[in-house]
Amino acid sequence: MKVCVIGGGAAGMMCATMIARKGHVVHLYEKNEKLGKKIYITGKGRCNVTNATVGDEFLKNVVNGKKFVMGAITRFNSNDTMKFFEDLQVPLKIERGNRVFPVSDKSSDIIKGLEKAMHWAGVEVHLNSCVQKIITQENAITGILLDGKQIDFDAVVVATGGVSYPSTGSTGDGYKFAESVGHTVVSQVPSLCAVILSNPNQKLEGLSLKNVQLVSKVGDKVVYKSEIGEMLFTSNGISGPLVLSTSAFINRIDFSKLNMFIDFKPALSIDSLLARIDRDIVALKAKQVSSLLEGFLPKSICADFAKRLKINLTMKANQLNKENRKNLAYLLKNYELKPQKLESFDAAVVTSGGVNLKEINPKFMRSKLVSGLYFIGEVLDIDALTGGFNLQLAFSTAVTCASDFKDLKGA
Repeated sequence: MKVCVIGGGAAGMMCATMIARKGHVVHLYEKNEKLGKKIYITGKGRCNVTNATVGDEFLKNVVNGKKFVMGAITRFNSNDTMKFFEDLQVPLKIERGNRVFPVSDKSSDIIKGLEKAMHWAGVEVHLNSCVQKIITQENAITGILLDGKQIDFDAVVVATGGVSYPSTGSTGDGYKFAESVGHTVVSQVPSLCAVILSNPNQKLEGLSLKNVQLVSKVGDKVVYKSEIGEMLFTSNGISGPLVLSTSAFINRIDFSKLNMFIDFKPALSIDSLLARIDRDIVALKAKQVSSLLEGFLPKSICADFAKRLKINLTMKANQLNKENRKNLAYLLKNYELKPQKLESFDAAVVTSGGVNLKEINPKFMRSKLVSGLYFIGEVLDIDALTGGFNLQLAFSTAVTCASDFKDLKGA
């Protein structure tokens, strides 16, 4: 068969390699001047290539499309990904949270490994090549339109990514291709991104918090409670690991109805905090409230706490009455933030939304509407949390797609 792969990112390069290894003629078209531009910036340039968890533990980190990708990650899991790169002489290492990186800490090594794999498999790579249209006849693939000319193909794999980090070439081309042949596309929203607050406190910019929990609510209903971890204040909002994960669960909620709360002491109940506050006040004797607050909080946020509690930092700690102490305990567990919106696609790690999964056969990533058409990676309505899970979904869906092609070399 003659196969076209559109998109030279993680999913596209992996899929092209696997199909070509079976003896098919594979052409990969990338509109950028080089391959893997988004891979290059992942993991802050280090490339968190996968996460060394498998099975149910992996699925816990999939936000959208959990059931859809179950078969794909079983077919080709993180262990398989690690072996793939190590066989290409790209040594890997496992860090905190089972995050997997190249030993070199260079994302370029992952890209070079994928380029090498394609070269050895015989994939023909076309750079600076922007596919204009997928051509079909009677609901079957016949080819593509490139530079105004039709090029015939037996199958087309769309691996164009989403719309996050558009500077890397992710500009939603795959959604247009899908809709042009009759597929429906779930609207896209940013995911794994910072949150912009409606009234950010500029004095807190740069403040990093550890061992806290972030809770998101609509009214009294908790819509997402993060794990205990780290976050930070930015010039216009909040970011960091807890915030990025939270964004994946709140990105389709009406922010006018959403409130967020920081729990500074998630391991303690309000009653436990009250008891500790009482003990600390006794121990501090005649020292100021500032000393009491600094026993619970970073110094830079104490002034804001005092303002919210309507107390003076210079007053004596033992002057705090019962109501003051109760309010302090409550605020330590419920420091409210008012979100305005998510950061834009320009800074979102992944796109939530994409080609409707109901129209795709998960066993092979094959279109149910058009014969010979496949969708893989971020162009699908699948996304996961940070930590290498999204790249693994790209690799898993790519290999699953390739499994639908007959092994001509083994025949």
